[in-house]
Amino acid sequence: MSDAPSPRRVRLPLYGKILVWFFLNLVIVAAVFALLFNAQFNFNLDWFFFTGARDRMEAVRDLIVGELDTTAPDQWPGVLKRYSVAHRVRFGLFDDDANPLVGDTADLPEEVRQRIVERPPWGQSSGARPAPTPEPAAPRFTEQRRRWPRPPLRALMRTADPAQYWVLTSARLDNVLAGDPMRVVLVARSPSLSAGGLIFNPNPWLGLVAGVFIFSVLFWLPLLRGITRTIGRMMHATRQIAEGRFDVRLNLRRRDELGGLAESIDQMAARLDGLVTGQKRFLGDIAHELCSPLVRLQMALGILEQNAIPEQKPFVRSASEKAAQIAALVGELLSFSKAEFGASSVPLEPIRVAAAVDEAVRRETTEAADLRVTVPEDLTVSANPELLTRALANLLRNAIQHAPGPITIGAEQRGGEVTVIVADSGPGVPEADLPRIFDAFYRVDPSRTRATGGTGLGLAIVKSCVESCAGTVTARNRQPRGLEIQLHLRPAPETPKGV
Repeated sequence: MSDAPSPRRVRLPLYGKILVWFFLNLVIVAAVFALLFNAQFNFNLDWFFFTGARDRMEAVRDLIVGELDTTAPDQWPGVLKRYSVAHRVRFGLFDDDANPLVGDTADLPEEVRQRIVERPPWGQSSGARPAPTPEPAAPRFTEQRRRWPRPPLRALMRTADPAQYWVLTSARLDNVLAGDPMRVVLVARSPSLSAGGLIFNPNPWLGLVAGVFIFSVLFWLPLLRGITRTIGRMMHATRQIAEGRFDVRLNLRRRDELGGLAESIDQMAARLDGLVTGQKRFLGDIAHELCSPLVRLQMALGILEQNAIPEQKPFVRSASEKAAQIAALVGELLSFSKAEFGASSVPLEPIRVAAAVDEAVRRETTEAADLRVTVPEDLTVSANPELLTRALANLLRNAIQHAPGPITIGAEQRGGEVTVIVADSGPGVPEADLPRIFDAFYRVDPSRTRATGGTGLGLAIVKSCVESCAGTVTARNRQPRGLEIQLHLRPAPETPKGV
């Protein structure tokens, strides 16, 4: 099985999705409109002549015809070839009956030839019924109609196999060297609709599209920025709630669905804050109330063990051990409660990390423990001495109890934070359980016996102590085995104090 990382999916921001969807909607609406318009009016490519293409083509036609009028007929091929090269199209000259006169477009497709020859007569448009005969006078014909019965031609066509675009424009050629004046049709052929900008110039359309895009972005951006900014604040607030910071409030003044959602988040945070605070206070009160009865119970068991007969002493000793376990649990509950409730009022001061580590080692070290400390003496953090020492002591106690082998304690400054690392050589923790090992009462082993790890409050106390010092705590498995806990704290800007 390959260990190669899967490709990371590109995340498109919400405002990007909305803009893409908006422009896609514009494209679909424009396409549907074009289809309906075509079905209603049956338009063809001649509509391009209602843009600048007609003016450009007629200007080129006038230049070509003007030069042909003053050039000998044997030089006409050179004139058309020069214009063909200049405009990147192929020009040809035909008479009014589609007979080739000059140029390299002699082989006209049949539909192009019919378009030239079968033009409607004067007074009748293409596809229309014949115009009624004027009354009462008979129709009068001008000299132009008598000589050239077909009207002027301006058309744009497309033929297939291969795809070619044809521009047809008629003109009058008055060259005395060629004989009498004649009506001619100038034909331009191009494999693309652009035809070097002669037929279709994309620049105005690109400018129009860019203008529409910029206007739409500027028009929609305030709305999208407002929506995405609100959603971003909600995401930040929900992350803080997920981390146990229930004092976060959005206080948005929106009167839409997002405002209602923000109000619901504020209400949820307030409700959770009350429930969790009450639960922690209840645990602290219960633990405090249990202290006095437990002390009296341990004293009574001690007296009873001294006065018991030899057959009764094992039972009394077992009861004393159970009472000691209950007292340890109550002590952990008190530590957890103090760390949780003191988070907002704990005074922070500059302390040396090495001093805090030495105090934690002194509290938790045993003869069998293999501790390896590599902490710089001059490394300082901003923290509470008692809470930091308690966090380190809990980590050492947990490592000594669950991970036989060497335990390393190190610290280093990485950028704008100090990282204290406690690593063991034990079996580690399943990857699925890593995000929850700092939750109160959560344990990988669901049993609650001392042989398998106690009550599950040790790492929760570590997290509470570190967060009370304005830091964070993370965990990861080492390779090939072992668990590593990292405390991320702020460096101290002042002269450090001892612990």
